[in-house]
Amino acid sequence: MIEKKRTFYLGLGLLFGFVAVLVSFFSPIWDGKDGLEYLDNLYNSISKGSAYYIPKIREEAESLKGKRVELTLDMADERHAEQAALLLEAGEAQVASAGARLNVEGDLGHILANCLSDADAMYHNEGRQISAKYHCDERLAMYNWWLALKGAEKDLKKQNKFKEAKVVDLIVKKAIETSYNYYQIDPQKITDRLGIVIFSLVFYVIYTVWYGFAIMFLFEGWGLRLAH
Repeated sequence: MIEKKRTFYLGLGLLFGFVAVLVSFFSPIWDGKDGLEYLDNLYNSISKGSAYYIPKIREEAESLKGKRVELTLDMADERHAEQAALLLEAGEAQVASAGARLNVEGDLGHILANCLSDADAMYHNEGRQISAKYHCDERLAMYNWWLALKGAEKDLKKQNKFKEAKVVDLIVKKAIETSYNYYQIDPQKITDRLGIVIFSLVFYVIYTVWYGFAIMFLFEGWGLRLAH
């Protein structure tokens, strides 16, 4: 039996409204995407707009120009080793391969400058430059950069070249991974989309409370109460 009809139907109305909004949110009516995809793209684009570290990292790489290194890189397999050799040779390094292992000799600053040039193109969604340069998919090229520099960092630490290893690690995390993860996303400033950002955050809070009140009114209408 319904004890308080008005309260019960208020809760039922709120619940139906909650479901209606939920269905519309997951319908592809937001620029051809559902609400979750739309907001995910929005916040990815905003975060990309504040994740451009390459100009600052270039200064770190410049400090290593003239620093000759000899590196032994163990790649995932022979195919990745062959592909990574092209990347390193474009940075004026001499590369000798033996299966999945690469023996590299060259100017570390020049190698890293070439890597940052590729990462910058990737960040600005200009992947065609990279694919034309290495004759492979741009994502694959950046993955091979990631493998090569992770191997370089490991070998530099073995040689007690910790300053150089730190710069390499910085490039891996702040340039290669960032440009790869944000590829084909257009960067935006939060100030340009402040209205929709504030609306989405406020709506999230209201929508959560909305569901809570709907359930509370339904239970009250049924006459259910908490007792000690």
